[in-house]
Amino acid sequence: MRWSDFLQLATRAITAHRLRSALTLLGIAVGIAAVILLTSIGEGVHQFVLNQFTQFGTNVMQVTPGKVSTGGGPQGLPTSARPLSQEDVGALARLPGVKAVSPMVWGNSEVEAEGKLRRTMVYGVGSNMTEVFSMAVRSGRFLPPDEAGSARAFVVLGSKLKQELFGNSNPLGQRLRIAGQRFRVIGVMESKGQFVGMDLDDTAYIPASQALALYNREGMQRLDISYTEGLPSALIAERVKTLLKARHGREDFTLTTQEDMLKTLSKILDVLTAAVGAIGSISLLVGGVGIVTIMTIAVSERTQEIGLMVALGATRRSILALFLGEAVMLSAAGGVIGLVVGMGLAQLLRLAVPAMPVHTPLLFVVLAEGVAIAIGLLAGVLPARRAARLDPVEALRTE
Repeated sequence: MRWSDFLQLATRAITAHRLRSALTLLGIAVGIAAVILLTSIGEGVHQFVLNQFTQFGTNVMQVTPGKVSTGGGPQGLPTSARPLSQEDVGALARLPGVKAVSPMVWGNSEVEAEGKLRRTMVYGVGSNMTEVFSMAVRSGRFLPPDEAGSARAFVVLGSKLKQELFGNSNPLGQRLRIAGQRFRVIGVMESKGQFVGMDLDDTAYIPASQALALYNREGMQRLDISYTEGLPSALIAERVKTLLKARHGREDFTLTTQEDMLKTLSKILDVLTAAVGAIGSISLLVGGVGIVTIMTIAVSERTQEIGLMVALGATRRSILALFLGEAVMLSAAGGVIGLVVGMGLAQLLRLAVPAMPVHTPLLFVVLAEGVAIAIGLLAGVLPARRAARLDPVEALRTE
């Protein structure tokens, strides 16, 4: 059978029963649209979270007190581990390949200025925190590199906190109170926005030694290290471990590289994307059942036609290919419709809810259409085999 005749017969069989074919197309289209929409949302969330973590650079690692098997435990809890000190910060900063080290201590405190009171996050950090996290100061300057024992009571405000406390007036040089202690404002940070649900603009930054006294802590809750780009993170991690083990006498700390965090996040988000895609795939199974049903009915209705084709010389392979072709054409057409609808809904969702990340990779589009064709192929096998095995004499007798 020539390909032109094959396509003509398959198309004529599909268009002869428009309503039935349309319902079959609808089943596949709904399934593909659901898969595309859900996986687009899942992939969008995936990229959004990864972008949030990489906005501070990818050449960053963290050291936390206490040795744990994973990086998922709460940080800063009291342990028998030796505290991370300012001396540790200075020693790490001198390691080859290390660009900057910033200690970090944090707490939630009331900040009061000009009769206004606001409770917010307060971070005790080092003078080079902006270098570690690629952050910028909008006005004034960041914390100076004072000695740990003589750090002055300076504070740098996030842009939102500045607006809440001082409005449009210039806060530089003004005094405020944090947990009852007086600090002088020397800078305001550039807006950084949200980071995994935390508002980075509604924060205050004070010297780490001041924060240790303010929150009555013995050591740092975390050390953030940035290293020269291009150097392997494993190399820097080994140098950091060797130094801290020599200083502490044992490995009583946990080192987490940015690569470790991103790999863990990526695995979790991949599972999330696969899960939502699997939910949408349920509709595809329903569409596959619809194709089996429709093609089985078609074989029953076209028994005489099949017998006549065989009597005229059509081989069983041709009959098998004809019915398989009809099933694949139905599923492929339904897949295309589903792709258009799914991608359209994803774009409408992005326009309607700009805060919701939606992204449809080309790979998902190709895979979805491939799945639709595969479903048509698999669903059409049994009806097609039944049609190919019909006895031509008995088929011609059928009314």
